[in-house]
Amino acid sequence: MRVVIAGAGFGGLEIATCLSEALGDGVDVTLIDKNDSFVLGYAKLDVMFGRTAPEAIHLPYGAFAKRGVTFRQELVTALDPATRRVVTDWATYDADILVVALGADYDVGATPGLADGGHEFYSVAGAKRLRDLLPTFQGGTVVVGVMTPHYKCPPAPSEAAMLMHDYLTARGIRDRSRIVMTTPLPSPIPVSKAAGDGILARFAELGIECISGAATTRVDAATHTLRLATGEAIPFDLLLAVPVHVAPQVVLESGLAEGGWIPVEKGTLKTRFPDVYAVGDVTSVGTPRWQRVYNAGARPQRLLWASTGTKDPKASDVLYATALAAPFTVNTMPEGTLRALGDHGEIGDALPADGGDCEQVLAQFARAGVNVNAMAAQLQDEGAKAFVKSWNELLGVIASKSAVLGKAS
Repeated sequence: MRVVIAGAGFGGLEIATCLSEALGDGVDVTLIDKNDSFVLGYAKLDVMFGRTAPEAIHLPYGAFAKRGVTFRQELVTALDPATRRVVTDWATYDADILVVALGADYDVGATPGLADGGHEFYSVAGAKRLRDLLPTFQGGTVVVGVMTPHYKCPPAPSEAAMLMHDYLTARGIRDRSRIVMTTPLPSPIPVSKAAGDGILARFAELGIECISGAATTRVDAATHTLRLATGEAIPFDLLLAVPVHVAPQVVLESGLAEGGWIPVEKGTLKTRFPDVYAVGDVTSVGTPRWQRVYNAGARPQRLLWASTGTKDPKASDVLYATALAAPFTVNTMPEGTLRALGDHGEIGDALPADGGDCEQVLAQFARAGVNVNAMAAQLQDEGAKAFVKSWNELLGVIASKSAVLGKAS
């Protein structure tokens, strides 16, 4: 049995270890990761506060020797879950069982102003930059800001705030400093009320403020101000940020993801593709907010293409059925279009995940004098009025029929 594990973080390493211990040479496991070593997440805080040298927190994969497991330091460039194929910058691997454990990437640019006004501390590079910057800090307001509800290591922001207290105290500047933690979640660790309450109690002892349930909308680098969705503005002298997390691009392009992450069965970690599993931060199962609404029956929203019949007689009668084909979308085509599609329609390549040449096409519209935003607003306004008109007419028919039935009874 050939098992390919894409990603050698906690999840990938654990699965490789369990398979080796359970099956030994009876399984052929290929473990792939772009890095040459593993880094424990909490160790980055030690680097940031100068407690540990960066080179000391790397655990080489070369030392990971397990029966039946082969490690490959390669970059995964493509995933095909339908055929369970993994393509890297060096080779192609076909699997009987595919496990995707590629974790999450950081998108600092997703929060406007963060790249210029703040400092992420979730990467080793970010921790090293802060290690060099912190000794120059002479006091003021330190904000530990969580920019996303989906992030690795839920206790890390709280730990960073408390370690900042210890650091400033050791330097003798805590009394002229303020420490504030902001999070879009309802508490520091919402999955555990006891843990969240315990952290808040410790914050109170240390004089650390916590603003919960407040998403960051932007960072004003010029004024050193953090803007929250609540309307609150928090001035800061130093901003430590947990950046927005995103699934790796290779995952988004594979068709595995829905709503930005890979959905899996909670008990088995199965994806919707046979013999394909996903574990860790690349899945949606670990997000507190997602898990709560999923348990209540919610599912990812899908983009809907509405009324996709072709109006132009010169165009193909299946134009919008074939051109808009994409995974996890809904196409509400008229009956005539549906019949035409069944008769002679051919679905070619699906819409590209990155939008293809849409930006160039929109730019051509602009150069031709078409105001796309104004046109979209007009279509939305006209469409909404048409739906309201139809809805009111339907209510009128129902009321009329009800009245007739009432008299008849």
